[in-house]
Amino acid sequence: MSTTTNYPSATPQSQPPKKDYKNLVIGLLAAGFLGTWGYLLWNNNKQEQVQTQQQAQISKVTDEKGQLQKNFDDALVRLDSLTGTNNKLQGQLAEGNGQIAKLKGQIRGLLNKQHLSEAEKKKAEDLIKELNDKVSSMEQQIAQLTQDNQQLTADKTALTADKEKLTTDLQTTTTAKQDLEKKVDVASTLNASNISVTPMHERKDGKDKETTTARKVNKLVIGFDVSNRIAQTGQTDVYVCITGPDGKPISVPALGSGTFSTRDEGDKVYTAKVPVDFESGKSKSVQFAWKQNSEFSKGNYKIEIYHNGFKIGEGTRELKKGGLFG
Repeated sequence: MSTTTNYPSATPQSQPPKKDYKNLVIGLLAAGFLGTWGYLLWNNNKQEQVQTQQQAQISKVTDEKGQLQKNFDDALVRLDSLTGTNNKLQGQLAEGNGQIAKLKGQIRGLLNKQHLSEAEKKKAEDLIKELNDKVSSMEQQIAQLTQDNQQLTADKTALTADKEKLTTDLQTTTTAKQDLEKKVDVASTLNASNISVTPMHERKDGKDKETTTARKVNKLVIGFDVSNRIAQTGQTDVYVCITGPDGKPISVPALGSGTFSTRDEGDKVYTAKVPVDFESGKSKSVQFAWKQNSEFSKGNYKIEIYHNGFKIGEGTRELKKGGLFG
């Protein structure tokens, strides 16, 4: 016997309705099915619109980030250029000081003499004139350097403010892009439906027979459909977790069992990892058989299906002790 939860699950077997209410029950079931189908169609179309908008936003944010990065790099180049100009001016001033010091030494050497010849006087006059020219040039350079330094300081202050703003904008843009990527990642999670859990007895001749008697069951055939309108085409892994009647997860590492990370429950033991070749926008039927290296016990087996860290479906199946109808 099967039981259901809020997730899609295996359809339990039930007693046939009484003949007096057969038509009424059929009508109600048909109406419910049509209503559910209509809602699912509307909901899927709505999700597709939202997901398409999110993809467009990611492209726009990526372009904006690229432009901001270029502006940021251009600002750094300008700042380096201004610093280089300032250092060059200071170097020229230092060179002028060296030339003036040399002239001063030559002039002092001549003036320290007791008697100067006419040629020495003429040379001293020329050196003093050259010294005055150097001093005038130095005064002009100092005035220009002072003006340039004031402008450089103002420009550097403005560039520093621009750099800080660009850095903040880049951080904001990166955060926005990451948020959008997370939304698309979540929206790409597969949806599971039509989950079935069929206990089977595999005969020696290779033929299978469905049975609910625990001692006869030697495999559980689990089937379900997966779909998603924006998930990328390619192979993806779906994790199947089976919990036995004792409430413990069934894990046989020799048969491929292990652990995986979920979004809400932390690390979780999985019974089997099932690879799925998925094609974007299409529904894919998945079926695999679980054969364990021990006997199946009587009681309820819970099957949970996970993809992308989220639980996407759940079903249960009961195995009986056996008897007249076993």
